[in-house]
Amino acid sequence: MVAFAVIISVMMVITGSLNTICAKWADSIKAEGVPFNHPFLQATCMFFGEFLCLVVFFLIFGYKRYVWNRSNVQGDITEITTEEKPILPPFNPFLFFPPALCDILGTSIMYIGLNLTTASSFQMLRGAVIIFTGLLSVGMLNAQIKPFKWFGMLFVMLGLVIVGVTDIYYDSNPLDDKNAIITGNLLIVMAQIIVAIQMVYEQKYLTKYDVPALFAVGLEGLFGMVTLSLLMVPFYYIHVPKTFSTNPEGRLEDVFYAWQEIKEEPTIALALLGTVISIAFFNFAGVSVTKELSATTRMVLDSIRTLVIWVVSIPLFGEQFIAIQLSGFAMLILGTLIYNDVLIGPWFRRNILPNLSSHANCARCWLCICGGDSELIEYEQEDQEHLIEA
Repeated sequence: MVAFAVIISVMMVITGSLNTICAKWADSIKAEGVPFNHPFLQATCMFFGEFLCLVVFFLIFGYKRYVWNRSNVQGDITEITTEEKPILPPFNPFLFFPPALCDILGTSIMYIGLNLTTASSFQMLRGAVIIFTGLLSVGMLNAQIKPFKWFGMLFVMLGLVIVGVTDIYYDSNPLDDKNAIITGNLLIVMAQIIVAIQMVYEQKYLTKYDVPALFAVGLEGLFGMVTLSLLMVPFYYIHVPKTFSTNPEGRLEDVFYAWQEIKEEPTIALALLGTVISIAFFNFAGVSVTKELSATTRMVLDSIRTLVIWVVSIPLFGEQFIAIQLSGFAMLILGTLIYNDVLIGPWFRRNILPNLSSHANCARCWLCICGGDSELIEYEQEDQEHLIEA
């Protein structure tokens, strides 16, 4: 089991990094001197990769049904099992159409932003989702955010500011459009609001209907792929400024022109294939990490993915190394770890809390700040016992 945990963790970091790198690689390839700029086509490829998760889910489900039928219906004594017959969860699949729409909008906006900024900034700025998820969970799920999570969100916000400002201030390439970089960074941050809505919605209904995560991802991929493919038709007739489209006629999305570019530069197809395969394996690995390890471990591995993308992007895409961005990256990682109760809270409960055992009120106050629901309950139970004894 330890080996499997290591394998899926490494797979998550590698495939997650490849997903962003392949998307930026496609953007950097030029056909007849024109960069490949098709964010909606790239988003469709991503949804196709998610749809493959649905295929995998039904393959696994079909195998489990086969094993169950062989052991319980055909009476194969070598395959005796006491497990219940595998069934699909009773829910309306269209419950996942709204998050698919959020995914379409959020992903498309992020890919537009990726065309305008660097891959490393793209990945770092996606950390803003923590802030918006925390805020929306209060309003939509009636969740209570503990003080230590607010501290984590504050560090994330400071990191985002550092990354965004340094992108503009230290950019020394005269060919770069600083207004485009600002627009790209803002689009990526704004997209995280939509992603946060999607995550909160999924959390609510995944818990309510006990839908397997792989099934949910696959359904969203199916809805997203079909919907975005249909939207390609009106997008063809919408004209936008050159900032958002590099095709000769300035169309919002031109699949025919994209096909011409792919025929001119087949490496674009390789980059798009990398997007499809990497997102499929990334979702599978992410679900496995959450199931076998924890959601916190998944967030930590996601932070490592950001570092990998940053390191690789500098030589691969000629990104400028900005030393001060190290502090922004550190702030983002620190904020993420604090928010997910990996740092500060565990250290406090392990090293400081035992020394406060004689000061119950003080310990209770710090537990409210640094988390520790079980310890807080123990203190409240002790207070009740003291009141009863009195």
